Amino acid sequence: MKISTKGRYALRMMVDIGLHDTGEYVSLKDISGRQDITVKYLEQIVASLTKAGLLRSQRGNNGGYRLSREPADYRVGDILRVMEGSLAPVTCLEDKENQCPRCDECAVLPFWRGLDIVISDYVDRYTLQDLMDQRIALSGNDYSI
Repeated sequence: MKISTKGRYALRMMVDIGLHDTGEYVSLKDISGRQDITVKYLEQIVASLTKAGLLRSQRGNNGGYRLSREPADYRVGDILRVMEGSLAPVTCLEDKENQCPRCDECAVLPFWRGLDIVISDYVDRYTLQDLMDQRIALSGNDYSI
C-alpha cells in the first residue's frame, strides 16, 4: 500500500487548518503558502474533504475552510480513506464480504487479513489532534497563531 500525494497533502492541510483556527475561515492561498502546495491541487483535495463533511467552506472575501468538528474527533484513517478509498492491502479485502472465488482455500488470506487489521488499527489510533500536537512539539512549543 502506498499513500498518494493527495492523501499526504490532505493530512498536512487538515493539520494546518486546525493549527490556524482562530474562528475565521482559512484561505487556500494561506495554506498554499505555508505548505508549499499549489492552490489548484488544494482545491481538488478540499472538494473531497468538504463533500465527505470533514470541512466546512465559505465563499467570498472572508471565505475559506474550517474543520467541521474538533480535531480530536477526526481519525487519521477517516481522512485517508476519503482521499485514498480502501486502505486494504489486497483487493479481495476491499469489500465487506470477500468476493474472491478462492477465499475459502487461500493459504495467504489470513496473512492479508492480519496486515489489514494492523493498518486499520494504526491509522485509526491517531487523531488530527495528535498530529497537531506533534507539529507543535516539533516547533519547540513556541507556535503562535
